[in-house]
Amino acid sequence: MGQIGRGVILAVGLAGGTLFSQAPEFAQQYRQRIGGAIDELRIIVDDFTKQAADHHLDRQQALDVYARSPDDFLRDRGLSMHSTLERYERLVTQQSDLGRAAPVAKPFILMRNADDSILASTWQDFVPGVPVSFAGFAWAAIGFVGGWIVAALLRVGAKRAVQWRPGYR
Repeated sequence: MGQIGRGVILAVGLAGGTLFSQAPEFAQQYRQRIGGAIDELRIIVDDFTKQAADHHLDRQQALDVYARSPDDFLRDRGLSMHSTLERYERLVTQQSDLGRAAPVAKPFILMRNADDSILASTWQDFVPGVPVSFAGFAWAAIGFVGGWIVAALLRVGAKRAVQWRPGYR
């Protein structure tokens, strides 16, 4: 392996390490956004629950009233509220999962069931952080090794392709 090949492999490994080292920071910023979304959704959910209770209904019964309405607007409003309640429960569960997970595992939790809207806004406003935590260093190592392996495999594949060419000596 020549000096240039080693340098490229090292550079790709370092780039992978740098990129992956940001996974815990991204997960942290995502988790903060979940907290804000839950706080806002809780206001809506609590208000809906209180209004239902004022009419001696639980949430599901109130949604059923919407669903049985002959008015299209009210049926659609019920579907919208049902979606809001589901999203609220999903985010609360994800926040809990992120809170219980080891710092190194948080990016995996995020990849498993991220909320598309929160993921997009986190990415849009993401500010990289210096990975001074164990999780940051662990993800940097994963990225470095992964980048190094990819670059090495690409180099071996390119070398074999050149040697395989008809007429090559």
